[in-house]
Amino acid sequence: MAANRSANADRRARIEEMRRAEQARERRNRLITIGVSGIVVLGLVGFGTFVLMKKSDEQDKKDAAAKAPIAAEKSWDAAKLGRNHVETAVKYDMKPPVGGDHHPVWMNCDGVVYKQAISEVNAVHSLEHGAVWVTYNKKAAAGDVKKLEEKVGKTKYTLMSPVDDQAGSIMLSAWGKQVTVDNASDPRIDAFFTKYVQGKQTPEPGAACTGGLAQ
Repeated sequence: MAANRSANADRRARIEEMRRAEQARERRNRLITIGVSGIVVLGLVGFGTFVLMKKSDEQDKKDAAAKAPIAAEKSWDAAKLGRNHVETAVKYDMKPPVGGDHHPVWMNCDGVVYKQAISEVNAVHSLEHGAVWVTYNKKAAAGDVKKLEEKVGKTKYTLMSPVDDQAGSIMLSAWGKQVTVDNASDPRIDAFFTKYVQGKQTPEPGAACTGGLAQ
């Protein structure tokens, strides 16, 4: 009898020891799970904060670029640029034109690259809608033209076309604004896009750049 009681006691002791070990293992697993979850959450919060800060920095840079003056930029008094819709020829005071009376139909300007010359009176209407018009002549290097075509092609409210008789090899025009550059690496190109694509100079912000004339 005594031997049986001793065996039962040993068995109960082993069972209790196993139960305590299992409970300890479960506590460790819970702590590990909580710790890993905390690290993941902190990582996600940190990454989210980093992304938000990066976006904020990018927006700050864009805002600063939009306010900064662009070297050698030409400006015209927007109040003196006609905005009448006409279906007759218009004589503009600048080449390419940056504003004035224009045709009732705009050139499509949703990142459109035109390989041939386009109608000025239609392009001016696009500028009225907040587009930037990139133009070039035969002096522009082929590589620069290709680079600008790629930039325009992925930027809404822009269009590009050749203008053989313009003074500069590469010119950028917005409503009442214009700048001439020698190559596609000129930092003023990005600045001009940032400042004037749907910029404050736009007479009709948000107006359509599709549904107009295709060529």
